[in-house]
Amino acid sequence: MRSTIDAVSDPDPAVTTDEPTDEPAPRRRGRPKGSGARTTRTIELTLTVTGTADGDWQAELKQGTTWLSRGLPVTAAAVSRAAQALHAELADPIDAVIEAAREQRAARVAALEAELAQARKALAEIDA
Repeated sequence: MRSTIDAVSDPDPAVTTDEPTDEPAPRRRGRPKGSGARTTRTIELTLTVTGTADGDWQAELKQGTTWLSRGLPVTAAAVSRAAQALHAELADPIDAVIEAAREQRAARVAALEAELAQARKALAEIDA
């Protein structure tokens, strides 16, 4: 069995059917095609996390000018996890602040332990 394939020749590239004209295209009435794009509605939430050198952290949430939550206590670990979940560029500076607060807290604990040791020694001398 033989099959025959008819060759379709390409039109001459020098001959074009679309000739440019100097006349402007007639104006169409109504909305142009493709202009029906909807504007994206954005929701603005402002989350403010504040901390002290003592390691006490609070979170506040605001939508526009309305407060949704104020003064919620949060842990430093929760702040670190939330920042890590959001973006690494947020997590690095926040972790540095948390680490500095931890070092200050550790120094305070060491000072209190030294003071307690002195007080115990003084108490032992009184009892003797």
